[in-house]
Amino acid sequence: MDNIRGALLMVLAMGFFASEDVFVKIVTERVPLGVVLIALGLLGGAVFGLIAAARGHSPFTRQFFHPIILLRNAGELMGTTCFVLGLTLVPLGLLSALLQANPLFVNIGAILFLGMSVGWRRWLAISIGLVGVLVILRPGAEAFRPEALLGLGAAIGLAVRDVATRVTPAGIHPLQTSAWGFVMAAVSGAVLLAFEPFALPAPGDAGLIVIATALGMSGYYALTRAMQTGDVPAVTPFRYTRLVYAIVFALVFFDEVPDAWTLVGAALIVGAGVYTIVREARVSRAARRAALAASPVRPG
Repeated sequence: MDNIRGALLMVLAMGFFASEDVFVKIVTERVPLGVVLIALGLLGGAVFGLIAAARGHSPFTRQFFHPIILLRNAGELMGTTCFVLGLTLVPLGLLSALLQANPLFVNIGAILFLGMSVGWRRWLAISIGLVGVLVILRPGAEAFRPEALLGLGAAIGLAVRDVATRVTPAGIHPLQTSAWGFVMAAVSGAVLLAFEPFALPAPGDAGLIVIATALGMSGYYALTRAMQTGDVPAVTPFRYTRLVYAIVFALVFFDEVPDAWTLVGAALIVGAGVYTIVREARVSRAARRAALAASPVRPG
């Protein structure tokens, strides 16, 4: 039952994130992107920071300057900037399809920098997933859209964040990293404002920004609870439901229909991602069984 609850929470989290994307895409049609990011970042960072402080984990700490945290925040900054900028330039379904490559880049980062050992099957799966990225982008073809590279940049930046999260120092609480992550969105917005005119949102648009922030924070919470409730290998594959939400929302709200190549590439990416997760779970279980078999039996 825990795995079922965890899976449902993951599906709910992806729904929150996809809904946030819709509100951000709508509001940035009228409000400068930098202003939207600053508002989202400061609102979310303030709420998470207050919750963290109330639980004894102040976000105002020297640990913010730990090299791993700086790397994590740099990845968050890159990923957020590319994704939200992509929302203004790229169809939602296409952008979300490319974002699904994130777990593949996380695996590559873990192999290169964390010493994770993998066999030829997972290397093949990663390669197939990267082929899926090329199928979506189609570099050199007439249909190639350079702005779609923002989706790839978002996947890579968030992979840097996720790899760094795996080696976050033990004394740093997830609420602190959540607050810092939202603040990075505000930093991104401040940078973008240097290249666009400043304008305050109208009351209605300000309300949409508040709703988007609430949806993003709800997604963070549901995602955390999902990972705490169920087994990681059982819950993680349901992250890909975000693509389903994105395709449906893109059709309903923006009249966008992904082309066949995007769907084929997305299928390759998702299939490869699910396989790597399942394969990692099997290898971990086999390693645990081997360790138990090798341990001496102590008399009771």
